[in-house]
Amino acid sequence: MSGADIKSDLKQSLEEVPVSDTDHEAQEAKMPRKYIILTMLSCFCPSYPINIVAFVFAMMALHSYNEGDVEGGRKLGHIATLVSIAAIIAGLIVIAIYCIVHFSMGCHV
Repeated sequence: MSGADIKSDLKQSLEEVPVSDTDHEAQEAKMPRKYIILTMLSCFCPSYPINIVAFVFAMMALHSYNEGDVEGGRKLGHIATLVSIAAIIAGLIVIAIYCIVHFSMGCHV
């Protein structure tokens, strides 16, 4: 009978643990990787100083997440996202200026 009592106590203690709380904590600790992809895409735009800064922030955010600083990693990831967007916009402006200058000069041979 004592074995049955131990099994019932174990089953009861396992049932008391709410599953939703552990799932919530696991989701909260997950690292969002959206900023890394955006930073890599911004590296193809011709705005190199801004791209490098965005990449550095992305790597700092990744390092913060790996060290356990979730809030710091989120802040650095947000900054990396903003700088990546700025790099993409600056790259598109550079491409547009290059095309305007190139096609306005014309090729008169």
